Amino acid sequence: MSITKSILKQVLLDNQKDIERLDIYPRKYDFDSFPFHVFVGVRRSGKSYLLFQKIHEMLDHGHGWDEMLYLDFEDVRLNEFTVEDFNLILECHQEMYNKRPMLFLDEIQNVEGWQRFARNLADKKYSVYITGSNAKMLSKEIMADLGGRYLSTEVYPFSFREYLEYISVPYDELSLHATESKALVIRAYEEYVAWGGLPESISLKVKRAYLSSIFQKIYLGDIVQRNGINNPKSLQLLIKKVAESVMNPISFTRLSHILSSIAGRISVPTVSNHIGFAEDAWLLLRLRNIKSTFIEKESVCKYYFIDNGLLSLNLINADTKLIENVVALSLFRKYGHSPDNERVFFYRDNIEVDFYIPEDELAIQVSYSIDDEQTRKREVQSLTKLPKIHPCRRRLIITHEQEGSINDHHGIIEIIPCWKWLLAVN
Repeated sequence: MSITKSILKQVLLDNQKDIERLDIYPRKYDFDSFPFHVFVGVRRSGKSYLLFQKIHEMLDHGHGWDEMLYLDFEDVRLNEFTVEDFNLILECHQEMYNKRPMLFLDEIQNVEGWQRFARNLADKKYSVYITGSNAKMLSKEIMADLGGRYLSTEVYPFSFREYLEYISVPYDELSLHATESKALVIRAYEEYVAWGGLPESISLKVKRAYLSSIFQKIYLGDIVQRNGINNPKSLQLLIKKVAESVMNPISFTRLSHILSSIAGRISVPTVSNHIGFAEDAWLLLRLRNIKSTFIEKESVCKYYFIDNGLLSLNLINADTKLIENVVALSLFRKYGHSPDNERVFFYRDNIEVDFYIPEDELAIQVSYSIDDEQTRKREVQSLTKLPKIHPCRRRLIITHEQEGSINDHHGIIEIIPCWKWLLAVN
């Protein structure tokens, strides 16, 4: 069954009513005057709500639906939609309103060949906002196909600040000094670290079922089905092993050996491909070693999950892993994480430093607690030795709740609770 104008018009009208009824939590994204935007990120991170936010802003400023067109390409009524049908969208709006619209196209990657239409819209000077869940939408090839016409923006699950604002917990200086209100912040932090910041999960009392359903959609839909994986069990085991390895560099070769011992032979190229597919779906984010050669930078990396809730599904009693993952996400949110990310690294040679950001000369260690003398010595030694190799204007040890400072001949090493650092970073 092909798409008809009648179906498209009905979908457009239904979308208008649905969007008008929504309560929008405004996120701090800059909808500047540039007319062409691509928002990318994992499922349910809030990309669609950024489109809704922009639409609500337009409506609040007196604009009407005759000036806007919203379409969600995950709507089952559009399952038969192909690249040849794109012009029907403009025809439908013209017939309904006889005006040139601003276009909001949600999850457009579901239509093969969408780039050509997006490029044509830009050439014809339409204002266009696009979302997609596939990280390949940020690849050099795709951006080259768009001819440099679009600005791309990564959309992450809520930061800790956004999380607190969403649940109406104040975190101003006065609140953080009062015992009761500070306790609310710390309680919210513990929930945030355990279950992440996917917007729709926050208000749920029992989050695991919802997070499991999102994970299954990413795992089965965005990875297995999209890439034609014949052995999904091996992929599931791979994701589990990567979750268990958060905090530690792991190589494709080692993953191949581990998985082969459990599920039969799984080659290094297969592991590499599966990791790449998980990155494409925005489930995993790669962190490279600033010390490594080019080949090692690609094959021996650390991997973090796009949301702590999705990581929690694959772990048991892993407090330090969850804290380090949330620190990684905050750094990626601040500095960006394109496939060729060269802003956030880890350092591993004779010492290991969890995070190093060259442009800010910032070094970070993450440890749930440094009460243990051996742990404290290990974390401090690495931060004492790194300034001899890379410049360090600021050095941090991020913990669950400890706070203080350590002096050495390079200056001060700050010890800061994770919740306090999260409020400061973004």
